[in-house]
Amino acid sequence: MRLINFFVVIVCVMLFLSAFVLDKGAGLYLNSASLIFVLTGTIGASFLSYSFLRIKFATIVLINAYFKTLPSEGSIVMALLDFSLKSRYEGLLSMENTVEEAQIPFLRDAMMMLVDGRTSEEIKDFMNIEMTFFRQRREQNERVFRAMAITAPAFGLIGSVIGLMGMLSGIGDVGVIIRTIPIALTSTLYGILFNNFLFTPIAEKIHGRTQEELLLQKLIMSGTIAISNAQNPYALEKKLSSFLAPSVRTEIEREFKELRKQYMKVQWENKEKPKET
Repeated sequence: MRLINFFVVIVCVMLFLSAFVLDKGAGLYLNSASLIFVLTGTIGASFLSYSFLRIKFATIVLINAYFKTLPSEGSIVMALLDFSLKSRYEGLLSMENTVEEAQIPFLRDAMMMLVDGRTSEEIKDFMNIEMTFFRQRREQNERVFRAMAITAPAFGLIGSVIGLMGMLSGIGDVGVIIRTIPIALTSTLYGILFNNFLFTPIAEKIHGRTQEELLLQKLIMSGTIAISNAQNPYALEKKLSSFLAPSVRTEIEREFKELRKQYMKVQWENKEKPKET
């Protein structure tokens, strides 16, 4: 997540909380019993619904979604074009050392299959299977937070019912009513806040991150299959540029031309070297 996002979130939270302070009754909105009702109920229901490992993996995905930066589409396009030029001018086997330096596991696996001589159909089948199961795993992690978003308001309502029952049991006793009314009201408040300001945004973040990674994987698959079919690098550059925003395409085209000149220069210098006798 970009720093600007964190900055906006912090500002919004501060302004949101300031509304309670300006009301000169901030203490009225703080109730430990209500918070315990909502949190313990939501967490307990989650562990009844999902295994510990699933919740652990969902938490890891959550952390990565907010704090791990994805490579840009442009950098992946340039990596694929580099592989394409290298295979064209130096042969597929020359890619082996370069493949090991790839930072993206999905790209590294795809290039290794090229080096191993797999057909385009084999590569396509493998990558489609990988993408399918990747999507399913992410949907399971996303569902954990969707379920928490649903259960939080429900347990807020349960806390409100408990508070109302306590209030009714204390009719005639002003002290009991004063103690139980905050529980009845703040429980619903906490449940709605956890739903709309925490769990639902987290689920949406994971969903958006999944779509971004799937797009990168589709980009890698298209480029790998094109390289396997020995597609002309210029045609490949035009094909992969369709994944990019128009503002980025000009820069990619310029970098690709420079990269191609470097490969042609190296090839020409190798031809000019005298052969040993």
